[in-house]
Amino acid sequence: MKSDRISELSGRLTEAVVTCGHPAELGELVAASLGTEKTLERMLQYVKRTRPRSAEELVDEMLAIKAEFEGYRQKKISQYYNGKLNRLMNEGLDEEEQE
Repeated sequence: MKSDRISELSGRLTEAVVTCGHPAELGELVAASLGTEKTLERMLQYVKRTRPRSAEELVDEMLAIKAEFEGYRQKKISQYYNGKLNRLMNEGLDEEEQE
């Protein structure tokens, strides 16, 4: 289940943050702010690889990951609706939709 995976990753991220010398609450807040598997995995890899020394470094990376994810999400939404618009322009409205 995704929720179980997210809980597992959140716990692992919190442990990694504590290992770097930061409070567990910071790890929990970062994990809650990210909230998706991919962003949690990415943050976990960042913490393990760089071992950030300050809370500011940690939060800065979290914000960068969130911004990148939001840009990706917006791109996918735009592509979806652009495809629908193109289909409408190429095929026109169905008779049921015209009524």
